[in-house]
Amino acid sequence: MNHRDERLGSAPLGKLMFSLAVPSVAAQLINVLYNIVDRIYIGHIPGYGDVALTGVGVTFPILTMISAFSAFAGMGGAPLASIQLGKKNKQGAEQILGNSAGLLIIFSVILTAFFSICKTPILYAFGASDATIVYARDYISIYLIGTIFVQLALGLNAYISGQGEAKTAMLSVLIGAVLNICLDPVFIFVLHLGVRGAAIATILSQAVSAAWVVHFLTSEKTVMHLSLKNMRLRADVIKMIAGLGISPFIMQSTESLVTITLNTGLQRYGGDLYVGSMSILMSIMQLITIPVQGITQGIQPIISYNYGAGNKERVKDTMKRMILVCLAGTLLLAGVAILAPQIYTGLFTNNQELLKLTCQVMPVYFLGISIFGIQCACQTSFISLGQAKVSLFIALLRKIILLIPLAIILPKFMGVMGIYRAEPIADVISVVTTSVVFIYTMKKVLRNM
Repeated sequence: MNHRDERLGSAPLGKLMFSLAVPSVAAQLINVLYNIVDRIYIGHIPGYGDVALTGVGVTFPILTMISAFSAFAGMGGAPLASIQLGKKNKQGAEQILGNSAGLLIIFSVILTAFFSICKTPILYAFGASDATIVYARDYISIYLIGTIFVQLALGLNAYISGQGEAKTAMLSVLIGAVLNICLDPVFIFVLHLGVRGAAIATILSQAVSAAWVVHFLTSEKTVMHLSLKNMRLRADVIKMIAGLGISPFIMQSTESLVTITLNTGLQRYGGDLYVGSMSILMSIMQLITIPVQGITQGIQPIISYNYGAGNKERVKDTMKRMILVCLAGTLLLAGVAILAPQIYTGLFTNNQELLKLTCQVMPVYFLGISIFGIQCACQTSFISLGQAKVSLFIALLRKIILLIPLAIILPKFMGVMGIYRAEPIADVISVVTTSVVFIYTMKKVLRNM
């Protein structure tokens, strides 16, 4: 077995966690730039930037759904592959990797065809108006061409970080993000392609990232090798991937349902200005939660590998440290958004009315996110240990069971502000519930190791 993955079970824990978490956080922050950089540039297009920004914001559920399918195959399989590496079963790990790649290709074909055919009614359902539909349609029509690049870049990169190669995983994202930042102003402003230019820049950048990921996983540097023979789908392997992958899939895909619910409610009770504010809030939400998700993704291979190797104390210690670090992260980042919202909002628009509204609602909207780090760390622990049923419940809890019903019910009594208040209420309840479930479940899991 390669010494690079064996260090997951033997290297000093604090130093190892830092070395894996920092590149993973960087990769997650860079990854979110694909969408946020587009929005920053689009929001500053002379003459129609604000309307275009709202239109692109309406496409967010489709982008999220595409990412969710990559998480199904990638995050569903990568922890299982890490566990197999801990058991010294390289062949089993590569079988999981190959089947995940096969799934990603199939998902890409289906998603591209479906959303290309049905995009207009779907965008209207997601909150588009007659004023914003043209920009939403222009952006998503081009973005869908690059679905396979997004799937491979995101889904397979999980297997790079899953073998402890956090720096390489970060480079996979960095290459595409830097290219996107450079190409955006060229296609949007120099070539006068506007929203379409932003989409072209994004898919070209994702194509380069995908090529980098595939190249690494077929090179001599990787612990797990991607090969055509392992891409032939096997029912038993797919069942394992699906069992664990359904949780991250729901976590991401429900963002689409949440966005649909919020946007349609805001359109009904407020109008385009409120939908535009939510587009900005969603982007800022990513800036707060993505670093924490990066920490958990970087640390996940340590938990999975040592669980497979039977190192009980190392698993326990890693989870404790991860929870503390994640909580500190969300407290800090959400605190800035609550106390000084203008630091974030000015990045996205110059419209004073939109700025004022967003700054007013931000302290309310992000109040519960300050403790979100606890849920994120607990959820990752469940996934890392292959606890499919528990992770599925936690994935459903915050958004499906709590947030969406609250976002529908509260505005009937509080008006448009009820939609913004639904988020912190759902966050607090879900964190408390998750903590109780985590303590009970982990006692049982660790006892049986």
